[in-house]
Amino acid sequence: MSQTPATPESLSNEPEGKSFAFEIPDIIVVVVYFIFVLALGIWSSLRATRGTVGGYFLAGRSMTWWPIGASLMSSNVGSGLFIGLAGTGAAGGLAVGGFEWNATWALLVLGWIFVPVYIAAGVVTMPEYLKKRFGGQRIQIYLSVLSLILYIFTKISTDIFSGALFIQISLGWNLYLSTVILLVVTAIYTIAGGLTAVIYTDALQTVIMVLGALVLMFLGFEKVGWYEGLQEKYSRAIPSVIVPNTTCHLPRQDAFHMLRDPVTGDIPWPGLIFGLSVLALWCWCTDQVIVQRSLSAKNLSHAKGGSVLGGYLKIFPMFFIVMPGMISRALFPDDVGCVDPAICEKVCGAKVGCSNIAYPKLVVELMPVGLRGLMIAVMMAALMSSLTSIFNSSSTLFAIDIWQRLRKKATEQELMIVGRVFVLILVAISILWIPIIQTANSGQLFDYIQSITSYLAPPITALFILAIFCKRINEPGAFWGLMFGLIIGLIRMIMEFIYRVPSCGEEDKRPAVLKNMHYLYFAIILCALTAIVIFLVSLCTPPIPEEKLARLTWWTRHIKTPEISFENHMHQCAEMTSNKEENGLDSTSWENDDLEHKKYTGSHQCLCESSCRHTSPSPQTYLH
Repeated sequence: MSQTPATPESLSNEPEGKSFAFEIPDIIVVVVYFIFVLALGIWSSLRATRGTVGGYFLAGRSMTWWPIGASLMSSNVGSGLFIGLAGTGAAGGLAVGGFEWNATWALLVLGWIFVPVYIAAGVVTMPEYLKKRFGGQRIQIYLSVLSLILYIFTKISTDIFSGALFIQISLGWNLYLSTVILLVVTAIYTIAGGLTAVIYTDALQTVIMVLGALVLMFLGFEKVGWYEGLQEKYSRAIPSVIVPNTTCHLPRQDAFHMLRDPVTGDIPWPGLIFGLSVLALWCWCTDQVIVQRSLSAKNLSHAKGGSVLGGYLKIFPMFFIVMPGMISRALFPDDVGCVDPAICEKVCGAKVGCSNIAYPKLVVELMPVGLRGLMIAVMMAALMSSLTSIFNSSSTLFAIDIWQRLRKKATEQELMIVGRVFVLILVAISILWIPIIQTANSGQLFDYIQSITSYLAPPITALFILAIFCKRINEPGAFWGLMFGLIIGLIRMIMEFIYRVPSCGEEDKRPAVLKNMHYLYFAIILCALTAIVIFLVSLCTPPIPEEKLARLTWWTRHIKTPEISFENHMHQCAEMTSNKEENGLDSTSWENDDLEHKKYTGSHQCLCESSCRHTSPSPQTYLH
C-alpha cells in the first residue's frame, strides 16, 4: 500500500498547541465540579477525626464497603491510566486490557487473605507489618524508602505528566501553570482532611470518571461504526507519512487478540497470566496506597465488600479506556499513529511516538459542548484522585515508618506536620523526573509504568507471600532476599535507561537480555529467585519462636494474646517509670508513646520495645 507523504505546508496544520475555545456550558461544568469537590473535601474533613494518627491516616476505621470499593477503583484508575492505557491500546490493541482484568482476582485475594492478617496484626502500614512479623527495623525502613521511590517514579510523576499532557492537548493552557493549579487544589483537601477526605472525594470522582468515560465510549463507537467498524478501521489505521523500509507504521495483526505469542507478542500470554499476577499481588495486596483503603473499614465484612465492588469496577476500563484508545487511532491515524520522528515531535512533543494523546484527542474531537467540560472534569478527577491517594499514603509511610524511627519522642502533631511537608517534597522531585518519562519505552506511558514496577516490585511480592504463609521465614532471610532482588532489579532498570528502545527505522543495539526478555518474564524470574534466596537463608539461620508469630501469619491469625487493660497498662508504666535509671526512659516518653499507639492501632503496648512486645487489638474487634 503506497502512502502519500505530507508536504511541509500540511505539517504546519498539525495540532501543535491547538486549543479549543470553551463555551460557557463547558466552563460552568468545570467550575461547578471544582467547587463541589472542594466542598465535599472540607465537609468530610470537618466530620473526620483528624486530631489523631488513626483518624488522619485511617479515617478512624469507620468506612463502609461502598466508598472503599469506589476508592480502590479511583486510586488505581488515575489520569496516568487514562492516558497510558488508552495509548497502549492505540499502539497495540486489546491485550493491555488484561492488566485491568487481572486485578479482579487480586482484589479478592486482598479481601479474603491479606486483609484478615493485616487487621489481626493491628498495623497501619505495610512496613509496620513486616517489622512486627520479623522484628528489627531495617526491613521496615527499606520497604518504606522503596515504596516512596516507586511512588515518585511510577505514580506521582506519571500522573502529573499525563494530567498536564491532557490539559495541554485539550485546552492549550500553559503546561506548568495548569499543573500548579491542579496540585494546589489537590493538596488543600489532602493536607486538610487526611484519609476521610480522600476516600469521600474518591467515591465522588469514581462516579464522574465512569459516567464521563462511558459517554465518550458510546460516542466513539457510534463514530467508528461500533465493534465491526473498529475492527475494519483499526486494521487500516496507517499514517500518511511512514518511515521507508519499516513495518512499525502497521497496526498489529493480533490487535484484537488477548493471548499473544509467547516469543513475538508485545504482551506475551505467559507474561500476561503469570508475570502480571506477580505485579498485581504487589499492587493490590501489599501496596500502601491500596491496602490503606481496606484497613480503614469498620470491620472485615466491609473490607471484603469493598474488594468485591472494586473487582467488578475493574472490568470496565477495557471498554471505556482501551477500546476508545483504539478508536482514536482508527479515526486519527496521522496524529495518534505517527511514526516519523519529525512529525511526532510536532504533534505531541515526543519523537518516539504520540500514542499517549489518544484519549485527549478523542475528547476534544468528539465531545459536544457541555460534555467536553464534563470530560475535562473527569480527567481532572482522575489526576486529583490518584494524587490524593498517593500523597496521603506517602505521608503515612514517611511519618510513621521513617520519621518516627529518627525521632522516637515525636508527638502526634509533629508526625502529621512532617507528613504534610513531605508531600511538597515529593511533588518537587516528581516534576523533575517528567522529562525522562516523556521519552521512555517508545513514548508509551503505560509500558514505562509496568516495566519499572517489574524491576522493583517482585521481591516485595515474594516476601509478603512467604511472610504470611510460611512461618519458617525469618528476618535474615527476608532482608537478604530483598537485597538480592533489589540488586538484580536495579541492574535491569539501569540497563533500560542506558539502552533506550530505538525509534522507528533505527537499529536495535540493545543487549539480548533486554531485546529478548520481556519485562513480565523478568518479573516472574525475579520473584522466584528472591523467594529461593529468602527461603534458603531462613533455613540456615534460627527460626522465629512460635509465640512471636501470634496473629502475624495466616495460620496464627486467630491466636489470642493476653489482653492488657488500659488501667493495668498505665499502672505498669507508672511502676516502670518510677525507676528511670533502671529502664533508661522518662515518663513523658512513655505516656506519649502509649497514647500514640493506642490512638492509631486501638491497642496498648508496653512502651519500652526492648522489654515488652508490641501487642495488637484482639481479632474479635474486627473479625465479627
